[in-house]
Amino acid sequence: MTDPGPGAGLLTRNQAMTVESVDTKAHEDAAASPSARPSAAPADRDGKETIHSLSVDGLRYAYRVLHQPEPVTEPVLVVGGALQGMLGWPQLDDHIGPAATVVTADLPGMGSADPLPPEVGTEILQRAIDGIIDDLGVPKVNLFGFSYGAALTFNCAQRTPDRVARLLLGGVPAHIGPEQRAQWLRATQRLAAGQPEEFATLATGVMMCLDEERTVANRTIAYRYVRRSILHAALHSPHATAALQRALRDTPDFSGGLSGVPTLVFTGEHDTVTGPERQREFAGTIADGRFVTLADSDHWVVLERSQEVADLALRFFTDRAALAAPYLTAPLDPAR
Repeated sequence: MTDPGPGAGLLTRNQAMTVESVDTKAHEDAAASPSARPSAAPADRDGKETIHSLSVDGLRYAYRVLHQPEPVTEPVLVVGGALQGMLGWPQLDDHIGPAATVVTADLPGMGSADPLPPEVGTEILQRAIDGIIDDLGVPKVNLFGFSYGAALTFNCAQRTPDRVARLLLGGVPAHIGPEQRAQWLRATQRLAAGQPEEFATLATGVMMCLDEERTVANRTIAYRYVRRSILHAALHSPHATAALQRALRDTPDFSGGLSGVPTLVFTGEHDTVTGPERQREFAGTIADGRFVTLADSDHWVVLERSQEVADLALRFFTDRAALAAPYLTAPLDPAR
């Protein structure tokens, strides 16, 4: 949900954490798949990286394409948290890139894009995502939404299910309780009082499990990255801080269900933003929805267990036994 600097995601390629390697069989199977290959994204089809500029209602934004000339599945469009930019997903490039074109974005209010005016809601972000899919010129995409981005991609799938091949949602903020809101209010009061260090500490505490009795992989380094990123935004990116406040203040709409799109919802087993049981309930509103948790992680599972999340995404988007991944806690089908 945060970003270390303008135009970058929480982790750049050179900053990516090293974590325990995971089973690569899904990756090898996907690369060797004899199934019919979907169309690659347009423009260069030789594995190059390109940046494309778009605008919506006069607001400039951009998306990045890592082209895969011989994909085995539809392009994967990734929409991260409130401050997670298009350069923040190196683990997905590495795992999914050999099997599919990877598309990441700086939507309005994020990264290098124009800031969102305070009065503007999420509808403009929805249209920005539509603009990317239109510009790609492909019949369907795979969507991966994390945290705040989960709401945007879920709503996109609801509106245009015929354009979405599969939907992967991580760290879904389906329910923000009064305790979290009170903690966030205290954090924003520190920011308003000119105390950015205190703001960063309190805001990080809202989004991470700090209970030492619960095991969270890479907790120390993850905490350091998240807090430093929030502090950088507070000191140097006023519009980035506004985006973070909007994400934690506004209530995303996860109502209405979904049908016609295979969906996998996942989170860390110690997610304190929205607990796993609440996310499981949300998954139960999706006709073809499944829910899993990853062990030893919290809301920031994409950082704490980045390689495992990338492997899970590859398995799901290439129909390779995602629920059998060895790093999952007991997989749960949603309550019906």
